[in-house]
Amino acid sequence: MRVPLSWLREYVDLPAVTAHEIAEKLTAAGLKLESVTSYGHDIKNVVVGEVISIETLEGFKKPIRHCQVEVGEAAPREIVCGATNFEAGDRVPVALPGAVLPGGFEIASRKTYGRLSDGMICSESELGVAESSPGILVLPEGTPIGADVVELLGLRDDVIELEITPDIGYALSIRGVAREAATAFDSAFIDPADVSPPEAPGPSYPASIADPSACDRFVLREIRGFDPSAPSPLWMRARLSRAGVRPVSLAVDVTNYVMLELGQPLHAFDAARLTGEVVVRRAEPGETLETLDHVVRKLHPDDVLITDGSGAISMAGTMGGLHTEISDASTDIVIEAAHFSTSGVARMSRRHNLVSEASKRFERGVDRELPLYASWRAARLLAELGGGTIQPGVTHAEVEVEPVHIAIPSGYPGRVAGTVYDRETVIHRLRQVGCTVVEGATTATGPATGGTAGGTAATGDPASAGIAAKLAVTGDDVLAVTPPSWRPDLTDPNDLAEEVIRLEGYENLPSILPAAPAGAGLSEGQRLRRRVGRALAAAGYVEILAYPFNGERDFDNLQLPADDARRLAVRLANPLSEDEPLMRTTLLPGLLKTLVRNVGRGFGDVALFEAGLVYRPSSDAPAVAPVLGVDRRPSPEELASIESALPAQPLRVGVVLAGEFEPSGWWGKGRAAGWADAVEAARVVAAEAGVTLDVRADRHEPWHPGRCAALYAGDVLVGHAGELHPRVVEAYGLPPRTCAMELELTRLEPLIAGPPQAPAISAYPVAGQDVALIVDAATPVAAVEAALREGAGPLLESIRLFDVYTGAQVGEGGKSLAYSLRFRAPDRTLTVEETTAARDAAVALAGERTGARLRGV
Repeated sequence: MRVPLSWLREYVDLPAVTAHEIAEKLTAAGLKLESVTSYGHDIKNVVVGEVISIETLEGFKKPIRHCQVEVGEAAPREIVCGATNFEAGDRVPVALPGAVLPGGFEIASRKTYGRLSDGMICSESELGVAESSPGILVLPEGTPIGADVVELLGLRDDVIELEITPDIGYALSIRGVAREAATAFDSAFIDPADVSPPEAPGPSYPASIADPSACDRFVLREIRGFDPSAPSPLWMRARLSRAGVRPVSLAVDVTNYVMLELGQPLHAFDAARLTGEVVVRRAEPGETLETLDHVVRKLHPDDVLITDGSGAISMAGTMGGLHTEISDASTDIVIEAAHFSTSGVARMSRRHNLVSEASKRFERGVDRELPLYASWRAARLLAELGGGTIQPGVTHAEVEVEPVHIAIPSGYPGRVAGTVYDRETVIHRLRQVGCTVVEGATTATGPATGGTAGGTAATGDPASAGIAAKLAVTGDDVLAVTPPSWRPDLTDPNDLAEEVIRLEGYENLPSILPAAPAGAGLSEGQRLRRRVGRALAAAGYVEILAYPFNGERDFDNLQLPADDARRLAVRLANPLSEDEPLMRTTLLPGLLKTLVRNVGRGFGDVALFEAGLVYRPSSDAPAVAPVLGVDRRPSPEELASIESALPAQPLRVGVVLAGEFEPSGWWGKGRAAGWADAVEAARVVAAEAGVTLDVRADRHEPWHPGRCAALYAGDVLVGHAGELHPRVVEAYGLPPRTCAMELELTRLEPLIAGPPQAPAISAYPVAGQDVALIVDAATPVAAVEAALREGAGPLLESIRLFDVYTGAQVGEGGKSLAYSLRFRAPDRTLTVEETTAARDAAVALAGERTGARLRGV
C-alpha cells in the first residue's frame, strides 16, 4: 500500500515530523515499511505562463511550434515546443532557464530548429505527476501568471510504501493507515467515511441477494447525465499515480480513488447495458464470462457472481465483465458497493489466477458498514466532476448478521505479555482500536453499533457468552467488547490482547529468560535423525528441505500403477498451488525437482538427501476431521475422531544421485554414481540405527526393474534403492542413470536396542584369510556374504568383497567373488589352525546355502 502523506494529513492532524519519522511510528505499530519515496522536492524554477502566440514551423518531420509565453517578466519568453494540445491564451507550466525537473534534468536556453528556446513548456510526466502523458499540462483558466507551479499544484509530496499482512486488511486504505497514525501520534483522526447520505425515498436500480453465503450487503446508486469526456482533475490523477494506480477515465478513477481512500472496492456499470434485476449468486454449471482483460473464463460453481437478465456481468469482488464496462459513450452509470464473502473471493481469485486490487481487499476483510457511505462518496464525486445527476433512492439489499461480542478479563493482556497493564490502560487501548467496551460485565451481551460506518463486524461468536460465564466463575474482572466493523480479524480474547500489547509497544515488553525445565534430553528417534543427517553429510550428500506438496502429475511421472497406495493422498482445502494440491506420500518428487533445478544451473554432479514426514492416509479414514469448539476440553471420543481422520505420518529419508560420485581430477578419472551408491547410502542410514540391512532384488516403481533393491531389516521392509526407470528420468528431465533411495526411519526406530555402545577393542593381532568363491551369476552377493558371516562365527571381525570376476575361467553363467576375512580374538593370538577352521566353516555354509564352491577346486 502506497500512502501519499499529503493525502494522509487530510484525515489525521500529524505534527511537523518527517516522512521517515512517520514510517518509524507506523512500523512500531505493526505496519511493515517497504520504502519512502519523495516527489517534487528537486523541482525548481517552474512557473505558470500564458501562451500569447503560436507560430508553426514548416519543413520538419513532426509538428514544431514557436511560442511566445508570458511568465510575469518584462518581456515574453520564446519557447519551441512539439506538443499540439494547447492554444494561444492557455495557461501552462513553464520551466525557465536554470530550472530543475525530476531526475536532476536541468533546463537551459538553447537554439533548436533554427529558433531560440528560452525554457520549456512541461507535461505531467515531465513534472513527475504521471508516468506518461499525451501532451502539455493545460492549467485551469485564471491560474495566476508567474505563480510557483510546485506550490500551486502541490507537487512536493512523500509516499510511504507499506507491506500489508493478511490480518490487517483495513490498512489497505488511507482511512486505515490514518487511524493507525492518529493512534501512534495521539492525534485527532477525521474519518473520511463520516458522511451523511440523504434519506433514500426508495430503491434505485433493482437488485437482490440470492445466496447469503456469498454476499450479505449489496448497494446500488445511479447517476444519469454523466459527461464521459470530462477529465479527471490533476490532484486526483496525481494521487492515484503516486498510490500506484494508473489513471484511466473519470468514472474508473473515482471508483479507484474511493477504494484507496476508504478501503471499499467499487464497480461502475454502464446502466444502458444492464438488463433486468441485478442478482448476486453462485455460478451455474457451464457458465462463462468475458472479463475486462478480454479473457473468457469458465466459471466454477463456487464462484461468486453479479448477474442480470443476460447472465454473469461481473466476478464479484475480483473483476468486472467486458459487456457492461464503462465506455467513452457511457452517460448513465450504476455504482455498486458490496460486502462479499472473504473466503469466496479468495478462492475464486486463486482458482482463476486473477488478483486485483479489489480481491486483495475482500480476501483480507472489508468493513461491512462501508457500502452505503462509499457509494455515496463516489456518486458525489461523479456528479461534481462529471456533471451527472444523482438519482434519488438507493438499492440496499442486506442479510442480517449477528455481530461479534468478546468477553475478556481486564488482566488478560498483561498475563499474555508477561507484564502488568492496569485496567484503564486496557480499556483505553481497546477503545483506540475502535472497540465498544462495557465495563464490569459478566456476560458478553450488548447491541451492535448501528447506523454509521463505525458499526460492528459482520461475524458471529456464539461461544462468547459461555466464555464470559466461565471467566466470571474465576472472579476475573470481565470486559464485554464489541469489535468495530473495520476489524473482522478481532474474534477472540487473544486478538484483543495482541492489540493492547501492540499499542503499548513491543519494545516495552520485558526480556525475561524462561527457566529451562528438567528433562531427559532428546529421544532416541531424535538422536537417530541427527545421526543420520550427520552421517549422510559426511558421505558427501547435501541436505535439502523441499515443499511437502505434490500433484497427480508427480504420480504419473513416477510411473506409479493406478492401484499403488502412494496415489492415495491427502488433498489440501486451500493449496498454495492448484498444480500441487496433495500432501506428499513419498519424498522422491521433491528431491528429483531439486536435482533438476541444480543441474539446470550448471551443477552436474549432485548428491542430495532429505529427511522428513510423508502423509499416508488409510482408505477408510474420514475425508475431513471434525471441527470442535474451543469452549471446553474435547472428550476422549472427540479426540479419537480427530485421530482417526489424520493420516499416518512416518519419518523417511531419501537420497538422489547424478553425475560423478567420485570426482575426476589430476589423480585420474572419477566414478559415475550408480545403483550401488544408493544402496550404500541406505546402509549408512541403517548403520546409525545399529541395523544391518538385507538387500534383495525387487521390482518397484519408480526404479529400474533390473536395478532395484528392496531393503529389509530382518523381515521388515524398510525401503528401496537403485537406478530410476528411464521413463521417470525422461518425465522429470533428469540426467541419465539417476539413482535414488528412500528408507523409512520410523520402521528402524523399534529396532534400536538402546544408546549405541562402543565396540570392545582387542590388543591382539589380526589374522587375515582370503577366499574366492564361484557362484551362479544370478546369486545375490548379499546372500553369499551373509552365509560367510554366519559360518565364520564370533571370531570374524570384518568381511570385505574386493573382486568380482566373470569370464572363461569361471564358466558361462557363473561369477567369482573374492572376499577378505579378518579374524581376531579378544583374549589371545589366533593360530593358523583356528582361522583356517573358521574360514572353512564359512565356505561350507556358503556352499550349502548358495551353491558356492572354492575357485580352483
